[in-house]
Amino acid sequence: TPFNPHGSAPQELVFMVEWGMAPLEALRAATANGAELLRLPDVGTIEAGKRADLVLLDGDPSEDPRTVLGRKRVWQAGRPV
Repeated sequence: TPFNPHGSAPQELVFMVEWGMAPLEALRAATANGAELLRLPDVGTIEAGKRADLVLLDGDPSEDPRTVLGRKRVWQAGRPV
């Protein structure tokens, strides 16, 4: 939609924390909660047997959500992209 264009998810996570959510709560909202609501049991968390598309960051977003705005590497289906 015009309100959340493609690529805006990292900034949305930062806004969630700025507007009062705890960083870990915001991460869950952006990952596990969405997968659960969409009934996608094979994604949303990092666990054995689940599909693993990962974003590697230069910091810990559960401590500082702004790390999602920085440099990153993406791994999809076990391979760097």
